[in-house]
Amino acid sequence: MGWGRFARIWTGRGWLWRGCLIVFTLLLPAPVVLLLIFRFVPIPGTPDMLRALVTGKGVHYIWSDDISPRLERAVIAAEDQNFCRHNGFDWDAIQKAMKDHERTGKRLRGASTISQQTARTLFLVPMRSWIRKGLETYLTVLIEALWPKQRILTAYLNLVDWGDGIFGAEAAARSYFGTDAASLTSAQAARLAAILPNPHRWRAARPGRYVARRAASLQGRSAMVARDGLNFCVK
Repeated sequence: MGWGRFARIWTGRGWLWRGCLIVFTLLLPAPVVLLLIFRFVPIPGTPDMLRALVTGKGVHYIWSDDISPRLERAVIAAEDQNFCRHNGFDWDAIQKAMKDHERTGKRLRGASTISQQTARTLFLVPMRSWIRKGLETYLTVLIEALWPKQRILTAYLNLVDWGDGIFGAEAAARSYFGTDAASLTSAQAARLAAILPNPHRWRAARPGRYVARRAASLQGRSAMVARDGLNFCVK
């Protein structure tokens, strides 16, 4: 596109383009400001919590900076074993997911890191689109640049959906086990981590056979995380 044509679009009927560009320019730095603030203060909520309130489902959410290391290890074991070793994107997991997709034809899954999940939970609404994926990538880069790993994991554990309007480790620990997030046992932590892929269907307090097996496996993998130092960035 020549400069003359660009100028005509900008000054003529291109008011929509101008408006979009202005909005984009104004909004682009907003996550940077919010991330700098939320690095030090509790996060008041997420778009998913707001949606739950609007639809009348209710929200049980309590921020806590005191979360059991047992839960940290269990979630790393379940969701992102390379959390401490990558910069937001686990390229090995992405390649594996793409190969599985090519082999089975099923949709891509299983490659999102804790950093990516934190980015989309904090800023984005649950939906699938390439635009959302692009925004998630941008936000993940920002989070990794502006937050230490401990803050990323703490935010994730405080914001993640644990089903039935329960958000965050503190609310989940109280609702499912009648305790606080700092006092979770290894078995309780493994159960909470086990239901993360589908918290609206699975239950941590009274797990079915599949969740019980998955939780037992996660207890062993959590011990491996500690033994192999895979949690070195959040010790």
